[in-house]
Amino acid sequence: MTYHYIRYHTEGALAWLSLNRPDKLNAINGAIIVELNHALDRAEQDDAVRVILLTGEGKAFSAGFDLEMDAELTMDSASAKAGQAEADEGRAADEEAIRRELQRDFDIIMRFQDSPKPTVAAVHRYCLGSAMEMAVACDITIAASDCRFGAPEVRFGSGIVALILPWLCGPKRAREMLLAGSDRITPQQAEAWGLVNRVVEPEKLLATAREIANDMAVNDPVAVRLTKRAINRGLDTAGMRKAMQEALEIAVEIEMTDTEESRMFNEIMKKQGTRAAIEWRHKNMG
Repeated sequence: MTYHYIRYHTEGALAWLSLNRPDKLNAINGAIIVELNHALDRAEQDDAVRVILLTGEGKAFSAGFDLEMDAELTMDSASAKAGQAEADEGRAADEEAIRRELQRDFDIIMRFQDSPKPTVAAVHRYCLGSAMEMAVACDITIAASDCRFGAPEVRFGSGIVALILPWLCGPKRAREMLLAGSDRITPQQAEAWGLVNRVVEPEKLLATAREIANDMAVNDPVAVRLTKRAINRGLDTAGMRKAMQEALEIAVEIEMTDTEESRMFNEIMKKQGTRAAIEWRHKNMG
């Protein structure tokens, strides 16, 4: 495969995957997901690769999943509910389409936790929404001191694709981020909350990620793989995967819920952009 929206290269025992859509702050769309899945397959099947690293090109790691794509999906779900005569059939078909889209998004996030090889994320400037979930799903997450974390999905009337935060930082802190739609969590807060392993100066970000990755790469690969499996299995035994899959169903329900406010918000977002839609909501609340 020729990659258009990511970069892939190996460096000794390390495989580097870089999001490469800098003009859109590396917003993740369907094409990126296809390329990431291919690159992960490639790295996992390469016996010379022992650690996989995830980074972002340009000004930021990633601003999250592509809101323009999400807006079209939400508008399609709203149109399916417009005529009662055709509503039941249209709603069922649209709900299944939304479920497939969100499951695809969920799966690419969790591939970094589920990978048999250790995964390391190195994030800078913006690490938001589902891109943040992808970064913290990695085994190790290194943040530059200029990074900002957040989960603004509720601002756009969307659900959380991979509800991993309560399992990493606890339900109280997860509620603070998710219910407020906060996008201004500092890397120091993220480190204190258990979402990242280290905070470093931006110029040291990749070097630190490389150092940690090499520390893992020199160890016995079978022992590393099985230890990672044991950690994941413990989380799943505690109910993590089941709870996250149930939360994904709630995200589908959120996308299918249609109100006058959500219709207006989505219409403004589609025609004028996300900033105009958020400003409309703030004025409407006042």
